[in-house]
Amino acid sequence: MIPARSGGSPFGRGASPPALAGRRAVLVSPEKTQPGRPLRVLAAFENAGANVRVVLRGAAGDAKPLALKRGGGPPFWVAAEFAAAPAGTFRVILAEGRDEAVVGPSSGLLDVSRGWSWASEALYSAWIEALFADADERSSWPALHDVTRDRGRNLLHDHLGAGEDDPSGPNSLEMTPDCADNPFFLRAYFAWKLGLPFGFHETGWGTLESAPKAGRLIMAGTRRPGSPANIVPAMGRFLNQVKNVIHAGNGRTALRADDTDYYPLPLTRRALKPGTVFADPYGHTYTLVRWIGQTRQAPGLLLGADAQPDGTVAVKRFWKGNFLFTTAEVVGEPGFKAFRPIVVDGGRPRQLANREIAASPDYGDFSLEQEKMASNAFYAAMEKLINPDPLDAKAAFEDLFRALHEQLLVRVDSVAKGEAYVTAHPGAVIPMPSGPSVFQSLGSWEDYSTPNRDLRLLIAIDTIAEFPDKVARDPAAFDMGRRAPDEIRRELRALADKWAASMTITYKGSDGSSRTRTLAEIFRRKDAFEMGYNPNDSIEIRWGAPAGSAELATARRHAPASQLAKMKALQPWFHKRLRPAV
Repeated sequence: MIPARSGGSPFGRGASPPALAGRRAVLVSPEKTQPGRPLRVLAAFENAGANVRVVLRGAAGDAKPLALKRGGGPPFWVAAEFAAAPAGTFRVILAEGRDEAVVGPSSGLLDVSRGWSWASEALYSAWIEALFADADERSSWPALHDVTRDRGRNLLHDHLGAGEDDPSGPNSLEMTPDCADNPFFLRAYFAWKLGLPFGFHETGWGTLESAPKAGRLIMAGTRRPGSPANIVPAMGRFLNQVKNVIHAGNGRTALRADDTDYYPLPLTRRALKPGTVFADPYGHTYTLVRWIGQTRQAPGLLLGADAQPDGTVAVKRFWKGNFLFTTAEVVGEPGFKAFRPIVVDGGRPRQLANREIAASPDYGDFSLEQEKMASNAFYAAMEKLINPDPLDAKAAFEDLFRALHEQLLVRVDSVAKGEAYVTAHPGAVIPMPSGPSVFQSLGSWEDYSTPNRDLRLLIAIDTIAEFPDKVARDPAAFDMGRRAPDEIRRELRALADKWAASMTITYKGSDGSSRTRTLAEIFRRKDAFEMGYNPNDSIEIRWGAPAGSAELATARRHAPASQLAKMKALQPWFHKRLRPAV
């Protein structure tokens, strides 16, 4: 053992412990390697692995990878791509400086026989981050399978050798989850590839008085290595079962409950790793995919992936405009959560209880920190994680504008899809649910209405409007020194006017003409967005065209009077920026 130096790290001042000195986990893909065929190695580490090298050592010597990818922190990871597996017996070697470690069953190679563990969780996190490694807020795909079929992203592409990720093959797995399904599809896919146990609960919707409760646990049959190719259609059928059973209630079960799909986490960088799930109080769900560190030039970012009812998968940043959090007047308990580990005891899979997770050396991250947490405390804690150093106020403010702009660009596509659907069905009226069910429904209303998106949009606009006052209250947190609050407000509001006038969105009106609107115009129309979510209204109405304007003159449809009355009854909730409980 290296003796610790007084007051510092045993590895020297400011130094990090070597990656090979801590826990590590390694998997080799494909499951059945073949001499002369491409091979990948994914290694995850508890400690930073920026200097780790991966080689294959065979009778002919060492084979070096064509490419290395790195990421994480924590867990840290490196992925190595080799052009061809060596002939005969070979070993995977991890090297760091002069140190080498041979990968084997007792020295890092993943063992799935006992179910989920630190090793499988670290590799899952690394796989998720690699899947979205270069993604940003403009990244989207028509379906989840368009992500997994991309060999450049998916480190487990064709891991089973059954053509499961070949888009032109007969066995290609299709995956089109919605937002609640998406984390389950990702987790199930990874578990299926590696032979890990996976399950989910039939869960109720809950009420204001009682959080959703989990019922029967449905377990997938654990795939054994070397299973035949017919496992691909079997997996497709299982994912359909997931899709039919999972809903938003699965993410909002009580934090203290044991028999649930998720358990709650502390708000720490180590706990909130890629693969973590965020369940908001109103039914939307994200999977964290990537952290981007703060620099002197730009604020840090935390990115998550979500899915829409039409199957679209997209990347969004963490901020109030996307990740909503409140514990007041909501059904269930929202927040950041992790999948409850499933271990294998005596040959049978079982889920760990909260107390077991808290005591486990593999986990130890069960936490009730988010229980009844105030929204402002939640966002303050997250801001500190994403940007641990004082922010440059101007850069942070501009970043908020860019986030809002991205949100509006996504809304352009969503509203256009609703317009195209209704235009293609002349005379048809999409039925509108009553009361708070407008936020949580099925069918065409879920596909083409935008109440959840528009509520987030309104919160995003409020966040921008409040920012100058926020900085003025705490200038030191934003690197604004001792400047007077009024001076800070004036400067930031002037910048807001400049950016709002220069940033634009463009939508196509009912007559097919392009309509370009500045953010300044969007801000003036924010009250209209409180009732702009109904696809039975023309697109001009949904974009808040003012009464008597030339823009509104081309509107061809209006929602029925009965639906308008329902919307007016719900408008106070939008005005308060709250969603009534379903």
